[in-house]
Amino acid sequence: MKAIHFPQKNIFRNIFLAIFTAATVVSCSTMATSKSKVGTPQPNIANTQWTLADNVKGKKPTLVIETAKITGNGGCNSYFGEVMLDRTVGNFSTKNIGSTKMMCDNMSEETNFFSMLGAATKYVVNGSTLELYKGNLLLLKFNKL
Repeated sequence: MKAIHFPQKNIFRNIFLAIFTAATVVSCSTMATSKSKVGTPQPNIANTQWTLADNVKGKKPTLVIETAKITGNGGCNSYFGEVMLDRTVGNFSTKNIGSTKMMCDNMSEETNFFSMLGAATKYVVNGSTLELYKGNLLLLKFNKL
């Protein structure tokens, strides 16, 4: 029995691979620009307000940074905690994060948001955006309010 070749499959596979490769290159070059600023002096972000840049279901999480504390909304629940900032190298860390305990449809998104907020170790400000990193891994991106 002779194998039948479908040239259309190869065309679609090649188109998919080309699009995937292009998206990866653009993504990596964008990340490299931000990552190059990780660990460098950053602007003071005390007394600023931010909203999550990603599209999420329901209410967008917010981040309000004061001198030594943070507050905001995780998408459902209000939260609060302590923040330590070192703008000379862009260090960012939180502790003692607590929140109200209402149940909402997007609880997994809020849980992920709180987890990433607690894991952040660095921050980078690019114009009106704030990026939070764990090492060189981008965790959260916010737009200034």
